[in-house]
Amino acid sequence: MKKFFMLLAVCATVSFATAQTTVRGSKFTDNWSVGLQAGGLTPLTHHSFIGDLRPIVGITIAKELTPVFGLAIEGNTLINGGHNTRFHSSNAFDASNISGLMSFNLTNLIWGYKGEPRLVDVKAVYGFGWGHEYYPGEYNDVNLLTSKAGLNIGFNVGADKAWQINVKPAIVWALGDGGYTQVGQSYNANLARFEIAAGVTYKFKNSNGTHNFVLVKEYDQAEVDGLNAKINDLRNQLGAKDQKIAADAAAIKKLQDELNDCRNKKKPAAVEAKAVNTYETNVFFACGKSVISKAQVPNVARVASFLKNNPGARVSVKGYASPEGPAALNQKLSVARAEAVKKMLVKKYKIEASRIEAQGCGVGDVFSEPTWNRVAISTITK
Repeated sequence: MKKFFMLLAVCATVSFATAQTTVRGSKFTDNWSVGLQAGGLTPLTHHSFIGDLRPIVGITIAKELTPVFGLAIEGNTLINGGHNTRFHSSNAFDASNISGLMSFNLTNLIWGYKGEPRLVDVKAVYGFGWGHEYYPGEYNDVNLLTSKAGLNIGFNVGADKAWQINVKPAIVWALGDGGYTQVGQSYNANLARFEIAAGVTYKFKNSNGTHNFVLVKEYDQAEVDGLNAKINDLRNQLGAKDQKIAADAAAIKKLQDELNDCRNKKKPAAVEAKAVNTYETNVFFACGKSVISKAQVPNVARVASFLKNNPGARVSVKGYASPEGPAALNQKLSVARAEAVKKMLVKKYKIEASRIEAQGCGVGDVFSEPTWNRVAISTITK
């Protein structure tokens, strides 16, 4: 028996040592369960094993501290005890026993916990309790110290493994005054009872959203430093992009303001006389781009509206580029800008392609401000 107690002490030490590396963050309200059991109790010696078997019913409330170690309070009541008490009693309930138990999950201790319970868990249980035998009439009730050792074989069922079917074989000793048939202070087989019970247990939901322990990935300091470095690098990249977006927005606003100023300027009489039968509109582009922005779409729509209202009119679209970059690239970019305006007129506004001429003119000098020459100029001939 001393070896058994030493084994339990070793199990407790190992379970607490491994708990810190297995799971983290379990709250006091986590990993509680309640179980109901029923079975039989019979004297271990000097009696008929089956003939003196008497029914018991009980309830167990348990708290798992780690995947290996747990605590429980168990209460059982003996029905029509007969030889299982000192005297034959006519009571329906002859005796009760309330025990405080430690449990050691041998399955997880040996094979480790993998993040959820296995199909079968085998636990060793041990503890002490308070027994009470009820006697009517001339006999006094008896109180006694008890001790219990046994197994709890649990079958985990359900998709969430919230339920468990239990089989619980155990031995219960009477240790104190009034023990079953005589006074005893040690683990004596003559003062022991064999108990076998079966039942069902429900595990309440935890703060992690499951009904069981959840493994937590552990990081060493090098991993943490590496992740922090990546986060800081992403923050720096984001800050640089924000600055570029702000700069581009300021440039676009400046161009739009300059364009509005140009539109508001009164054209010289000579220019107006020259443009009696021609009309121009400009579509400006961002640096290195040939995509028409939302702000410039109304300028294309203005050309399309005029062409629809004047079926005999035609339009010549000339694309230009600012002087930055290689000449060959600027020539290609100017063609792409002219073609972008033509494509929108044809596809979006249904203007016949035969009425549109698109031409790339390379680096432009239409405007004195170099950046203004990132433009496609549409000239309508009536």
